Amino acid sequence: MTMDQDSVECPVCGKSVTLGKINAHIDAACRDTPAAHHSLFKRRSSQEHSTRPDNKKAKPSSSSSDPQIESDNASESPVRVSKSIKLVAREPLAELARPTSLDNFVGQDDLVGPRGILRSLVKSDRVPSMILWGPSGTGKTTLARIIANETKSRFVELSATMHGVNDCKKVFEEAGKHWTMFKRRTILFIDEVHRFSKAQQDVCLPHVEKGTVTLIGATTENPSFKVNSALISRCRVFVLKSLSDENIVSVIRTAIQNFYSEKDAMKLDNECVQYLANIADGDARAALTALEVVMSLAEDLGEGEMLQKKDIESSMKRTSLVYDRKGDNMYDTISALHKSVRGSNPDAALYYLGRMLEAGEDPLYIARRMVRMASEDIGLADDSCLPFAMAAYQATQNIGMPESDTILAHCAVKLALAKKSVRVYRGYNAVKAVLKDENVRVAPIPIHLRNAPTRLMKQLGYGKEYKYNPDYVEGKCVQDYLPDSLNGTKFLPDIDLGEEHDPDLELEIL
Repeated sequence: MTMDQDSVECPVCGKSVTLGKINAHIDAACRDTPAAHHSLFKRRSSQEHSTRPDNKKAKPSSSSSDPQIESDNASESPVRVSKSIKLVAREPLAELARPTSLDNFVGQDDLVGPRGILRSLVKSDRVPSMILWGPSGTGKTTLARIIANETKSRFVELSATMHGVNDCKKVFEEAGKHWTMFKRRTILFIDEVHRFSKAQQDVCLPHVEKGTVTLIGATTENPSFKVNSALISRCRVFVLKSLSDENIVSVIRTAIQNFYSEKDAMKLDNECVQYLANIADGDARAALTALEVVMSLAEDLGEGEMLQKKDIESSMKRTSLVYDRKGDNMYDTISALHKSVRGSNPDAALYYLGRMLEAGEDPLYIARRMVRMASEDIGLADDSCLPFAMAAYQATQNIGMPESDTILAHCAVKLALAKKSVRVYRGYNAVKAVLKDENVRVAPIPIHLRNAPTRLMKQLGYGKEYKYNPDYVEGKCVQDYLPDSLNGTKFLPDIDLGEEHDPDLELEIL
């Protein structure tokens, strides 16, 4: 072996490169792919791009779904392929159909629309570290890749479920070298950043603050509870919303146009597309996954045959319960759970809880609703129910599914069996009703109840003649508390429940 064929480690990326090619390798910003490759982060091979269509409307991302990726965002044009090859691509449709520019991105108009703040930051090349918070399938990963692509930054992707502190340190070290030698920024995308421990998140702090990397974290959980406050303070938090049905329909139609033959596309009518959008519940990934299942059915149909909605419903039921988590079905079911608890029927409460959980409803959504039930329907009749429901919510948040299903069932049954009182609920509704009157909303607060922290306020009479209740027997004294215009008004009812008698109940007893 000659000296030129000896391998050395690149001081920037850590790759093993032959001595004769090291200068060219560094001059090329480490973009070549030597045979010997020891860097933690790998570029994808050309074969992995070969199944992607050359379509500007839905050009897929240059990054793969691998948990760790380094992308140089090179302007390599993917090879055009036939429709039949598209259908047997190794990557799922949801990955193939990812847009690679803000112009093709669907949804989140307040962020990436013509006047969106994030679009403005990207176009001006002033992208800050950020947390993208939103439900699954709303475009968090896609948006991170687009930002890297449009700012010509080096893109490294980690998953909090698979990588740890050492992986992060490796990224920061290489990011520093790339900036020193090529003045090229690194975007570090951490998927499910909320799963990083406090120690793991702390490792990122100095590098985010110094700008060694631009951090983009993605999370489905409220970052206020799941991400260190120190890290949040160094990032902008952008909230992504579930996609509308119109957005999902657009995603589905674009995917059909770009990845399926016209003959197969004709077998899916508007009603079927709308149904897929409804059951996706604002999740583009779920919609595209369902579309793959449906289009496999379309391939088996004969000439002139059309897919029916009932066929799609049947195929979806074979893989999961059909439950529209955004449409009428979702609201009907949570309403039935609430009314079963209110009606003190634990069996019905368990049934509707099970329908939602087994269909994939967000357990925290159900837990939040039960916290509301504890105050609205039980209230003063059993003060233990509100902290109990809060404990169930926190346990669900910390433990997750499937372990929290029994916790939620426990809470539902306790609420259903508890005594009921709607005094507080009705009292506050009475307050909201009178506050619709502008004069009531601005009625002067009695001067003896006002705060008097300064000498001037005391001179104006604020707090004067206020009677301090603890100074009196049983704390009772004569004193006005409501504004003059509301004196004598009673908001809180004297009874826990109503006084109507149900004639059907009397018949049942007979």
